Amino acid sequence: MVPSSELGETLDVDVGWWDFASSVVTMRRTLPLLLTATLLFAACSSDGGNASDNSSNDTTDTENIADAPSDTGDGPSDTVGESTDIGTPEEGSVAPPPTNPDKPEVEIPSEIPTELVVTVLEEGTGSEAAAGDTVIVDYVGVRTRDGVEFDNSYDRFEPFPVVLGEGGVIPGWDQGLVGALSGARIQLDIPSDLAYGAEARGELIGANEALTFLIDVRAVVQPPDPADAPTEPGVPPSEGATDTTFTDVVDGEGAELQAGQTALVNYVLFRGDNQVVLESSWESAPVPVPTAEGGFPGFVKGLPGMKIGGRRAIIVTPADAFGPDGNPQLGLPAGTDLIIVVDLLGAYGQPAT
Repeated sequence: MVPSSELGETLDVDVGWWDFASSVVTMRRTLPLLLTATLLFAACSSDGGNASDNSSNDTTDTENIADAPSDTGDGPSDTVGESTDIGTPEEGSVAPPPTNPDKPEVEIPSEIPTELVVTVLEEGTGSEAAAGDTVIVDYVGVRTRDGVEFDNSYDRFEPFPVVLGEGGVIPGWDQGLVGALSGARIQLDIPSDLAYGAEARGELIGANEALTFLIDVRAVVQPPDPADAPTEPGVPPSEGATDTTFTDVVDGEGAELQAGQTALVNYVLFRGDNQVVLESSWESAPVPVPTAEGGFPGFVKGLPGMKIGGRRAIIVTPADAFGPDGNPQLGLPAGTDLIIVVDLLGAYGQPAT
């Protein structure tokens, strides 16, 4: 991805925006266990670049972007765009991935910017993005001087989440996305000192390079309020479950999450038998959770069909959680059911075919 502090270091076509997910996950002791299968499935590399290396509970500002192009790449992050040129395949080699017909063209400014220029090309709706909010975007990044593209999320078919104000993206993104509205299309013309400065980033981003990004804002999600975290699952205790099931504790009013999409959630893990809280994500940014095949089974089976703005209790069998041995580190004994209470804040990416 591009807009991170190391945007353009080594952007692999196979590298996803999961660098962001990895950075979020490592801040929590449970998520590395919960999302291990997901991260492996995503086949992301920590060397891939993102527009932001970092990436609301106010569901009125959260839009489903299921119909939006998605990408498995990183966005404007610290390692974005260093090797986006995949070259011409030789005979017998694998052809390059398809391009997204919805990827917009970028019109570069007539002069190299000396300060950040934010241009709203299409108006959005909802609350303005502020520091701490998660902004989910698609983007195209080009060199301002000649319009040469070094990275985009559209062809990876997975939007990129950015948490504003955490320094996980280049300053031009951290500053330029403040005030963005869900559904807006904006252009950021970024001077070199708010990009990578005197440090070159691979072959495409030179020293003192001004950068231009065209960005579609898919959703703006406000940070969670820990006071709103559920303190009980809202379903009876569970022992010896043979199937993973779910109950909607609060019905959402937004769009429905489709299987294969990525869900942006807050969650609380409860031990199934005595309903003791084991872990919560509510103290930090919302968590992106894939629902594609190969992800954490409890989420893959329990999240699709949920509507944005809702709260769901998923009763997970040991086999669909951490396996028959449970998770002693987490406080989940062997053979014990898990209950995950999930608040769905957003959904993006292409549904499974």
